[in-house]
Amino acid sequence: MATAEKSRKRPSKDEGGGSKKKRRRAQEDDADIDTQAGLNKAFERMDGQLLADHLAQKTRRFGTDLSSIELSDLYISANFIKDTTSWAKPRTLENLPDFLEAFVEDPKELGAAPKDKGAPHTIVVTGAGLRAAELVRSLRKFQTKGTPVAKLFAKHIKLEEAVSFLSKARTGIAVGTPVRLMDLLDNGALSVEHLRRVVIDASHVDQKKRGVMDSGDTMIPLARWLSRKEFKERYADPESPVDLMFY
Repeated sequence: MATAEKSRKRPSKDEGGGSKKKRRRAQEDDADIDTQAGLNKAFERMDGQLLADHLAQKTRRFGTDLSSIELSDLYISANFIKDTTSWAKPRTLENLPDFLEAFVEDPKELGAAPKDKGAPHTIVVTGAGLRAAELVRSLRKFQTKGTPVAKLFAKHIKLEEAVSFLSKARTGIAVGTPVRLMDLLDNGALSVEHLRRVVIDASHVDQKKRGVMDSGDTMIPLARWLSRKEFKERYADPESPVDLMFY
């Protein structure tokens, strides 16, 4: 009888240990969160391998309905990710232009736009329309009267309006949310022929301490966007490379 009681108590002890580990991990995660600045500073230290592992972990966490094959298709290799740990400034909204200039061969390229319409050289991806609008404003130094920063997100902008814009305008930099970006790419309005970099707005967190990779509503669409064939074929292609960067 005593042995049976001990065996029943053991799982409780194990569960307590598991809970302590979870609490410890949560405390470690919180230590990197700057709520006042709205930043998760952990991304400042993540090289390609750490980012690939982080992406895989988040994809598994929110993709519980996906098969092992589907999860494998969404995997992003560390070799596909550009290391930006050398960037020393805080990854704030105001510093994004400087960050982009630091990781291009010629900063003047950021203010130019390909001749083809709807074919940006840079796409910045974030999780929500309100945040996307803030990013657009922060990047206006790179736009001219004839080449505006493209607003490719659902906040107050209908899909038809985005399609119309891309069909008429030359743009060098586009800011969007994963689902809207995929819709525009699928219907042919958005071209990635001249794309040179994809930048993920990874460090930003909202008032609930959630970033673009902290919700299934944004993480899985983000994983699908990053793993598209058009990009995977070019992440490590020396002839026509696309840099994948996490800000």
